Amino acid sequence: MSNIISLAWLIPVLPLVGFAALGLGRNLLSKGASTLIGCGTILGSFIISILLFGKVGNSPVLMHLFDFIRVSDLTIGFDFTLDQLSCLFLLIITGIGFLIHVYSSSYMHEESSSHFARYFAYLNLFVFSMLLLVMGSNFVVMFIGWEGVGLCSYLLIGYWFRNADYGKAAQKAFVMNRIGDLGFLLAIFWIIARAGTVDFNEVFSPEVLSKFSSYDITCITLLLLLGATGKSAQIPLYTWLPDAMAGPTPVSALIHAATMVTAGIYMVARSNIFFTLAPHTQDVMLIIGLSTAFLAATVALRQNDIKKVLAYSTVSQLGFMFLALGSGAYVAAIFHVMTHAFFKALLFLGAGSVIHAMSGEQDIRNMGGLKKSLPITHLTFLIGCLAIAGIPPLSGFFSKDEILAAAYGKSPILWGAALFVALLTAFYMFRMYALTFRGDFRGSEKQKSHLHESPLAMTFPLMILALLSIAGGWIGIPEVIMHGAHRLSAFLAPIFSASLSRQHPHALSHTLEYTLMAVSVLLVIVSLAIALRKYSGSNAADEKSSAVSRFLENKWFVDELYDKLINKPLLSLSGLMNRLVEIRIIDGFVNGVGRFVQFGGRQLRWLQSGQVGAYVLLMTIGMLLLLIIKFYFQ
Repeated sequence: MSNIISLAWLIPVLPLVGFAALGLGRNLLSKGASTLIGCGTILGSFIISILLFGKVGNSPVLMHLFDFIRVSDLTIGFDFTLDQLSCLFLLIITGIGFLIHVYSSSYMHEESSSHFARYFAYLNLFVFSMLLLVMGSNFVVMFIGWEGVGLCSYLLIGYWFRNADYGKAAQKAFVMNRIGDLGFLLAIFWIIARAGTVDFNEVFSPEVLSKFSSYDITCITLLLLLGATGKSAQIPLYTWLPDAMAGPTPVSALIHAATMVTAGIYMVARSNIFFTLAPHTQDVMLIIGLSTAFLAATVALRQNDIKKVLAYSTVSQLGFMFLALGSGAYVAAIFHVMTHAFFKALLFLGAGSVIHAMSGEQDIRNMGGLKKSLPITHLTFLIGCLAIAGIPPLSGFFSKDEILAAAYGKSPILWGAALFVALLTAFYMFRMYALTFRGDFRGSEKQKSHLHESPLAMTFPLMILALLSIAGGWIGIPEVIMHGAHRLSAFLAPIFSASLSRQHPHALSHTLEYTLMAVSVLLVIVSLAIALRKYSGSNAADEKSSAVSRFLENKWFVDELYDKLINKPLLSLSGLMNRLVEIRIIDGFVNGVGRFVQFGGRQLRWLQSGQVGAYVLLMTIGMLLLLIIKFYFQ
């Protein structure tokens, strides 16, 4: 075990080395060499993560690399923690990351060699930052990775930087994430002020927790929640994620479906004892999660861009995870993070395969009948839709059922609202599936002649992710179905033991659990059946427009509301400050100094006239003044 632990530092370092090699050699490397470096480094990290995962014990392993900050009594080390939670995320990040790297090698083949290497350099830097985030042993190292993934998100969303709209989408993501990051940073400062440390083992120990008042914990958790809403795209900081679809499709799969957007979930799960001690914050989180899940699901009902549908689906599923966290079901939230990584990465990559076959077309109204031309993409995409809809025995059923059960334990009304969102999910996903793969082809003849299945480098990741979407949930089979089969709960128990000991969940009877499962599955099947019947016909894309549909197509006009209430007032204030403060006061003072110096110079130059008589006169006057001062003023 010690030999494997000693290699753990290579997990983040390998992608960092890959980033450096690709970035510095981007003008020299061929596409094959860039693929080998980009994919090989992530594969190396994945192999080490697998070996490490098999050796993780009940006690976390701490790795001290060096002292990062040492000020007075405060010492912050650049340390790593290897425990059940971090090792699980290491597998998700490196495993999904490797598959997406392989997929990208074919999807991005039309890029020039230098841009191809730049793309893989950004991907490697992102994986490094995400690994740093989950391996960090304290809040500061986590925050470094947190900021790193935000930077990489900006770089990858704006990868095609010559497109002004893509650049604006990247800026929007960067700025909205900074709002949340400020809350995270303030929470770190508050923790340092009260505890004098940021190390997880110390901060979450009973001795240090006793130093925090209930007011401290509530304020700290609310600030952490603000950070999580930014990174994990929750109300009110969610609007950046749909616009982030401007980046290449593999980027959407890696960053905005499987890994980066789950950073907020990971942070809350890592700080679970804080949130357990802050019931008011949990209530806020619960409301935010359910509201976000509902809003995003309704918007997805009327989106026609295949990537936008998946983007709002991601926002909605993240809302489910926040619902689980707010309910105290931390294991259920992490379980859904894992299964969501499988089926949402599959769906995004499947969408990329469709876009590739359609010569860049993303409007599902111009598709249809693609299951004949894209058999592998069709089958794997269908598996992803069934998984996210929650059809047993696919992975999404088990994780979503656990969240619904936790919601029922809090309130039957809460369960009903969450179930309604699940029904919307099934409806809009199978609307997208039917418009894309069923019925008649609605594109142009040129697009029809170009239709073909994607190459193996793209379909291989689809097949692997499809298998994971089928079987990935079997590590969390509910106790009511099979005793002792929820191995994920047993595996993560040491991480959440302190929180579980303070919680008193309402136990559901086996009969009630079976009833809830049956009701949810039956209604989901009815919902997806309605969607299939409605959108599989020849006129399926001709939807009637109404006030409600226009409202949903325009995404509840949230962007317009933000623009009116925030952007325009800020721009007006900036213009006013520019005219009054910048131009009149600051520029006026600086320019006034310049004009004073010029005026003084013009006046003093008369003393240097070049006339000897004037110099003699001035010298005489000076001597007389010195004599007067000498004799009369001393």
